Amino acid sequence: MAKKLEITLVRSVIGRTETQKQTVKALGLNKIDQTVVWEDTPSLRGSVNKVSHLLSVKEL
Repeated sequence: MAKKLEITLVRSVIGRTETQKQTVKALGLNKIDQTVVWEDTPSLRGSVNKVSHLLSVKEL
């Protein structure tokens, strides 16, 4: 079974750059404390690293 990542938005995107806001939205996150589960891929890891200061990530 492929690894999955549980990604939670823990900080607000208010005052962040437009690219950071778009990255968070592309991950499927809209509100603080919202959680999504994605398959672990290199492109997803890149997106998570780009906004890692706003997220909490846990491997499942």
